[in-house]
Amino acid sequence: MDKFVIRSNIGQSSSNSSSRPSVSSNIAPEIQRGTILSPPSNVDSVLELGSPNHDLKERILILQYAPNIRDEVRRHYIQKGACQPSGHAFPKTKFGNKMRQFNPDWFKGPYSQWLEYSIKSDAAFCLCCYLFKNVLESRGNAGDAFTKDGFKGWNKGTERLRTHVGEQSEKVKSDHRIRLNALVDVVRFLLRNGLSFRGHNESEDFEYKGLFLELLEFHGDKHLDVGKVILHKAPKNDMMICPAIQKDIVDACAKETIKAIIQDLNDDFFGILVDESKDISHKEQMALVKRYVNKREEVIERFLGIVHVNDTSALSSQKTIYDLLLDHSLSSSKLRGQGYDGASNMQGRINGLKSLILQDVPSAYCVHCFAHQLQLTLVALSKKHPDVNIFFDVVTNTLNTIGASFKCREILRQHQVEKLEELLKSGEILTGQ
Repeated sequence: MDKFVIRSNIGQSSSNSSSRPSVSSNIAPEIQRGTILSPPSNVDSVLELGSPNHDLKERILILQYAPNIRDEVRRHYIQKGACQPSGHAFPKTKFGNKMRQFNPDWFKGPYSQWLEYSIKSDAAFCLCCYLFKNVLESRGNAGDAFTKDGFKGWNKGTERLRTHVGEQSEKVKSDHRIRLNALVDVVRFLLRNGLSFRGHNESEDFEYKGLFLELLEFHGDKHLDVGKVILHKAPKNDMMICPAIQKDIVDACAKETIKAIIQDLNDDFFGILVDESKDISHKEQMALVKRYVNKREEVIERFLGIVHVNDTSALSSQKTIYDLLLDHSLSSSKLRGQGYDGASNMQGRINGLKSLILQDVPSAYCVHCFAHQLQLTLVALSKKHPDVNIFFDVVTNTLNTIGASFKCREILRQHQVEKLEELLKSGEILTGQ
């Protein structure tokens, strides 16, 4: 690592520092471009969009914002729209023997949604590239001409704008639509059946490439129109089978599912069922289920989300629940029921989650979870009746003994086979054939 690091001594004279070789700006440009901005209390204070000195060429790169506020910054720019000054006298620039200038009619054509113009720099910019271009995509049409430097070649303006967008024929658009629909169908099937997507090796020459690719290939074999535009028959930059795109489609399916659940609720009253448990990675997870009566007067229970919680206190759980409801545009004032287990942080009369929510919504009555009540009933019953207690002890010991040894499991299976044969011979049970 030492050969990649230039060490500096604190307190060294400026004369020595001036003789030290400087780091070339060509080395890791994305690292030297600036520090990551911390999340502000108000995005407007960082963007400073209302400042008269704000220039498109000088605005902060999206990747220099903190990752947790980038989407908010993008949303702010999208809501504001492209910077397209009207009534401005665009200056002329000499190209050869002719004077050229920015054509304001470009704002009204097919480039109206993304084309921007900087009065200070007399240059054109692309809003979409500024918001969504990856820092590594600095080749071809995704260079810095429309993002960092600005475009000033007015003599070839129409040609360059058309090249920047990229023309697509109707066939290319149709193939892309067929390909995307096939991917969505495969993802929906895997999600509905709770199946995994990825394989250990997804290379083309590998025999089994995972359920996602195998099912997509099967889908293409059964539907010729799909088979002509997917996998190796699709453009290399538009195959849409990478893990990131798979996750995007899964996320879109989840959002559409929750959207359908919210629409089915129809802004009516609802109840919540909440439980906390540790997952396999020993992280505390809170699951929330919404219970409501739909338009057909049917009682429906729908899983709304699962959230990782660092603190299991009642106050923290209340905030987590309210935030989750707010994320899905659900108001806590519509809450009319609560369902938890018997934990003290849930059922506490003073500072329990039940009591905190009742203080905000007095009509949100709490019902102790029936399954947990049954468990508590069995525990209390087994303590008072020795026979019941012995029964559960025997069942527990039997499961532990058999489950700990493969030999014991095999012996049990053999005894079951012999017992089954006796019952079949006596006619007490039927095979179903």
